[in-house]
Amino acid sequence: MVAVRLPLPRVCIVTPALASANNGNWHTASRWQRFLAPIASVEIRGASEGEAAADLLIALHARRSADAIARWRERRPNAPIALVLTGTDLYRDLEVDAAARHSMQCASTIIVLQEAGLARLDAASRARARVIVQSATALVAARRPGDADFVAVGHLRAEKDPETLMEAARLLAAGASASPTIAHIGDALDAPLADAARATMAACPAYRWLGAQPHGTARRAIARARALVHMSRIEGGANVVIEAVRSRVPVLASRIDGNVGLLGAGYDGYFAVGDASALAGLMRRFVDDAAFAAHLGAQCAAREPLFRPAAERRAVRALVADLVAPRSSRR
Repeated sequence: MVAVRLPLPRVCIVTPALASANNGNWHTASRWQRFLAPIASVEIRGASEGEAAADLLIALHARRSADAIARWRERRPNAPIALVLTGTDLYRDLEVDAAARHSMQCASTIIVLQEAGLARLDAASRARARVIVQSATALVAARRPGDADFVAVGHLRAEKDPETLMEAARLLAAGASASPTIAHIGDALDAPLADAARATMAACPAYRWLGAQPHGTARRAIARARALVHMSRIEGGANVVIEAVRSRVPVLASRIDGNVGLLGAGYDGYFAVGDASALAGLMRRFVDDAAFAAHLGAQCAAREPLFRPAAERRAVRALVADLVAPRSSRR
């Protein structure tokens, strides 16, 4: 008997950012496309492009993909939508934006990127929700002369709170000890913040704003740093935190749900959101206290298995399998 090969289900991933943006939403969409390639036909579309004909819509960001979600639900009232809450939608937009709330109503399944995100959902939404923790490949690199002590990766915009890092750099420069070196990677999405970064470089030679960098360059910079600094005020579950942990690099992180959900409530590398003095003190302690640095490294190493690609791949494939039956079975 000749085996009959069933047609692959068609999946459209809608994302507010494509490759040129080089941000977390794009990397999530691209990674999920790779994970699904053996079991589905996957097309990535920008949220402004409109959704492709498909059996399942996976939409990243409730507000920024709201138009595509609304069109899909109007045209395909019974077709599934998986809504991925990626950060500012979960921690801000759902409270103030009607379009974001409509996206939630349209969704068949809701995905959050770390366990703490579930607490932000009401009971009805939580019943339709699942957690899919993002992943990264392992990349370990030896430090070289000239590599920065600390690396921060995030475009210059208010949600990423670059000003807290800049103020911490100024506080460290004013101290009696030599300043640890800081490399700040990210595109200038806000002109005043770019001006502030240039002013900080002029005042603090240990701080360098490197602007936008290719993903591979940023990953290597993280892997060669002593620690990653992640200052975000709003975050769904940052890829760069996961990349640091997969590179055996500890993280100094703002105490927000998006970071606590990844690193754990008992992690000892947090500082209060927007507290430049606390961040500077944490950076100084990390540099001066080898036992403390090793302790943070051990805590991150304990979380590392959560961020391996195999776990995320299984979860993404299970999502599609749960929402889309083989096409031939629906004839």
